[in-house]
Amino acid sequence: MSIASLFTPVALGDLRLPNRVIMSSLTRCRADAEHIPTPLMAEYYAQRASAGLVMAEATMAMEGNSAFQGREPGIYSAAQIAGWKVVTDAVHAKGGRIMLQIWHGGRACHSLLNNGRQPVAPSPLRIENDEIYTPEGKKPYEMPRELRDDEIPDIIAGFVHAAKCAQAAGFDGVEVHGANGYLLDQFLRSGSNRRTGPYGGPLENRAKLLLEVTDAVIGVWGAGRVAVRISPLNSYNFMKDGDPVGLTTYVAGQLSRRKIAFLDLMRADFFGQQKGDVVTPAREHFAGPLVGNMGYTAAEAAAAIDAGTLAAVSFGHHYVSNPDLVEVQARPDSRRTGPKDFLQPGSERLHRLPVFGRLMGLRT
Repeated sequence: MSIASLFTPVALGDLRLPNRVIMSSLTRCRADAEHIPTPLMAEYYAQRASAGLVMAEATMAMEGNSAFQGREPGIYSAAQIAGWKVVTDAVHAKGGRIMLQIWHGGRACHSLLNNGRQPVAPSPLRIENDEIYTPEGKKPYEMPRELRDDEIPDIIAGFVHAAKCAQAAGFDGVEVHGANGYLLDQFLRSGSNRRTGPYGGPLENRAKLLLEVTDAVIGVWGAGRVAVRISPLNSYNFMKDGDPVGLTTYVAGQLSRRKIAFLDLMRADFFGQQKGDVVTPAREHFAGPLVGNMGYTAAEAAAAIDAGTLAAVSFGHHYVSNPDLVEVQARPDSRRTGPKDFLQPGSERLHRLPVFGRLMGLRT
């Protein structure tokens, strides 16, 4: 089957992409102890600039919400802006485009990573099926403190500040991270949001914070340079929703009205615990460009593009070891990666690789 459609140009909002292969956000833990991007990160992203769009890793929108070994980047200080400017300049020098995924970890954070600060969440429900890496080794996730309603404007303001800092750092747009069991997703899904009041209970209330953050970020960037990621089925970080199809339908419809650049949809569950079709309701209710993620082969991605279901597909972990994933080579030996290859603070492992790649047969 031809995969030629993957390499055709596409417009995602105000972004003009030369191909439809997007590098998905991948947490690498290579920032320094002050969450400032490092030169290694600039080299890493510049190597992958041939992607239609590079989506930079989940980045702290505000201080004190670290969830990844204290080494994920931030975008709230002048030093972080300067560090990211080196990254964006490097990607642009290679002719690439790069967006920043702005993020709040919520209950996935830990006090040992945040100067003793207790994690916050929509409800006092902790992650029970995993542990977190801390300076003292792996520890159980902590019981989060329930955010008060009067604290939520500060969360929104933090995302606005991050969006402005991303502009100053030279990004081409931002993605609001509403997926994978982090704060906005914790509010969105019924399994982690048991609060009452304006941000709890029915879906319309649970989605309120995600939509308010999106609206506020659109106020900074304009809708054509803002994307949103959701993961209605993904159980990562002890997540579940009672009606993921209904959630997808509602959120897709609300985001469609906002005319965002694209909806970034994670279609499956990392662990296979929850199943269902969320692509169909997303396509039916979101009128703009839909980007698919999780488990796509090149052939399946091209078929979904040809059918008009997706505008583009984001590929994840194979970008770690195939920096030139777009350049389809006539060789079957693309490097494969696994969980051991991720979250390597300061590591140059799988970084300075001879450039080659083969997209055919790879999965996101």
